[in-house]
Amino acid sequence: MRGVETLVAAEVRAFGRVRRIGHREVFFDCAEPVPEVAELRCADDVLLVAAELTGVGRRRADLRLLAEAAAKVPGHRMLALRKRFGGPARSAHVDVTASFVGRRNYNRYDLEDAVGVPLGAALGVPYRSRRGGVAPPEGGCSWRVTVVDDRAVLALRIGARPAHRREYRQISRPGSLHPPLASALVRLAEPFDGARLLDPCCGTGTIPIEAALSRPSLSVIGCDRDPRAVAAAAVNGRSTTGRWAVADAGRLPVATGSVDLVVSNPPWDRQIPPAGVLAREPARFWRELRRVLRPGGRAVLLLPEPDLGGAGTAGLALLDRRPVSLFGSHPEVVRLRA
Repeated sequence: MRGVETLVAAEVRAFGRVRRIGHREVFFDCAEPVPEVAELRCADDVLLVAAELTGVGRRRADLRLLAEAAAKVPGHRMLALRKRFGGPARSAHVDVTASFVGRRNYNRYDLEDAVGVPLGAALGVPYRSRRGGVAPPEGGCSWRVTVVDDRAVLALRIGARPAHRREYRQISRPGSLHPPLASALVRLAEPFDGARLLDPCCGTGTIPIEAALSRPSLSVIGCDRDPRAVAAAAVNGRSTTGRWAVADAGRLPVATGSVDLVVSNPPWDRQIPPAGVLAREPARFWRELRRVLRPGGRAVLLLPEPDLGGAGTAGLALLDRRPVSLFGSHPEVVRLRA
């Protein structure tokens, strides 16, 4: 996701060497296949680079370069390498997802087909095109093609499905936060062993669950005023030690100064409108945050149009703000200190 590339790079540096950071991409090397590669939590997907080439222009004729590169990919060797990283052992078909930056005289399906046909032929399995909006069946090997300027990258997904599709997410609702972004928010909060982390607007639990999975020693609490959301969070988070409560973010059942970290995606009248106390008195959110945080505690919030006047009035100091790109919208991640 645009805006969290440096956080993915920070995750990678725990076990590998970052080669470069680009637009929604982090390229890295690791000496041996390690499970951490497929477990990156801030990344939308994790892939093995099969080919890189330059000179890809904007004309349809330039697709020939990609087709030729795909035909030369050592497909069976790539599948064996994927297995060593914990990926599936077999594939029933090939499917391809493509994206590019800038105007071109071909569309994404042209790009996918140009690569998918020779890949399928080289591996001896059918190619399942996405043209027409048809999703390929499960059980294939999924390839990714990106073209930025004149540079193209062809890569093979390690997992059976994209990394952002978390197995724990059994129930989702409108406004549910994208899991890699939730994990990025937690990372920006700089959690430490034994810290108490609160999400006062937890929805279906994505932020508390990501926090509990990334650092099991945390004491994690998720609150929401909607009992149905809290019930969904309890189902999604049943494999974690997180605790859940039905509570209004404007009147939290939490002791003053008892929280080290607040990480949240508050409802500011976008997909989910504010309700309860916050609908009548939005500034109450900031006062409650300041009340529950210990002196020096931190808050990390995803805000669509940050108006931090209320935060300053409540005694919260701005540390930094980071724009991100989220499915066509451009909210900011704001860090505050009590």
